[in-house]
Amino acid sequence: MKILKRIGFYLIGVSLGCIVVIFIWKGKDVSFDYGMDARTLSSIRKKQLIYTPEVQQSMNQLNIDSITVQKILNTGDVDFGKSKARQKPCAEYYIIGKDSLKNVHLYIERCDSVATIQKMWNIKN
Repeated sequence: MKILKRIGFYLIGVSLGCIVVIFIWKGKDVSFDYGMDARTLSSIRKKQLIYTPEVQQSMNQLNIDSITVQKILNTGDVDFGKSKARQKPCAEYYIIGKDSLKNVHLYIERCDSVATIQKMWNIKN
């Protein structure tokens, strides 16, 4: 019976601790970008985003606006096999949209202060 009592106290303490943490971080701009995709996309979103004329033309043809591009940068996947992540001075990333945007692919060059969308494709399956 002693072990069950200890487990009960442990679970009560963990639950109360979780509630306190939720209240402390509630309303703060906190993100937990631990995966490689999440870190890469987060660093791109924090930089000034520049569209090349070729990309602007592609956006007009595909009826894609900057909000849709931001959605891809929030939820997309980075294909590191097609990316040049260790390239100096600016790394290049191949990003694929998710769900309804899975056919939209971006090629982004990330430098120190800016991220430039170099190419945009709409891949038909």
